[in-house]
Amino acid sequence: MMLSQEVAEAQISELDLLSSMFPSEEEFVVTDQLALAELREFAEQKSAVRPTFTIQFTLTVKLDDGDGADALSLHCSYPPHYPNVPPEIVVRSPSLVRSQQTQLHSDLNTYLKDNCNGDVCILSAVEWVKDNASTYLNLACPADHQNETVTSEDSIFTRLWIYSHHIYNKLKRKYIIEWSEELGLSGFSMPGKPGIVCVEGAEESCEEFWSRIRKLTWKRILIRHREDIPLSCSSSDVQMNIQKHQKFPPLQEMAFDAHGARGNHMDLGQLYRFLQEKGCADVFPMYFGIEGR
Repeated sequence: MMLSQEVAEAQISELDLLSSMFPSEEEFVVTDQLALAELREFAEQKSAVRPTFTIQFTLTVKLDDGDGADALSLHCSYPPHYPNVPPEIVVRSPSLVRSQQTQLHSDLNTYLKDNCNGDVCILSAVEWVKDNASTYLNLACPADHQNETVTSEDSIFTRLWIYSHHIYNKLKRKYIIEWSEELGLSGFSMPGKPGIVCVEGAEESCEEFWSRIRKLTWKRILIRHREDIPLSCSSSDVQMNIQKHQKFPPLQEMAFDAHGARGNHMDLGQLYRFLQEKGCADVFPMYFGIEGR
């Protein structure tokens, strides 16, 4: 899935428009500035190297409800062929309980599939969310409404794919395992160069893990890809609902035929096959810019 010049130009054009319309970092922020720079160089034909990393960004919009109290965050990412395919958008707000969020995402995805093939459409999606937000803020599952609380950990299942320039330090490796265990997260960690960490579980726990990890000293660390799955409002057992989406056991450190002078390079073919077995092979090119084999 190689990015074309035309697609890159369309993506950059839209990102520049969003930046001009939402100038504050509190309104619009691109997660990985290096990925943005790489995309821009390719779009402006300053580099013949096709970008290998996914553009992800967050838009925060206030609702026109009279008091401006409510705001929604749209966490967006561009699939490789966007705008020829719809963008990926997850909407979050403290005002949304899980039942509302599930219905909103279902309807938003339907809107994107019907209206966002071929043309950039983030602004259209923003307007759709703003126009329809009040509907979802007033919805709830009748059976669950009295007992439902507005907490993020029981509304979203999250999987974070974290990239680091390298992971060598024994203390950091110890923290990765201990913190994931403390927070009830599953996944795996691959030390070496580059370093990869995948954690999955309740959104709030994943956010807490990322907050702790990023505060350590790194040459470079970022979330390369993020998956968010709204949990069904019909489930009375949140933990059971989370377990249905988990692809990994409790987090453990993985080694894939380490080699190199310092034993710090892993066999990427083995890593790819491991991801394939877990149904996660699509993240391989997001990390390495090449299709796995």
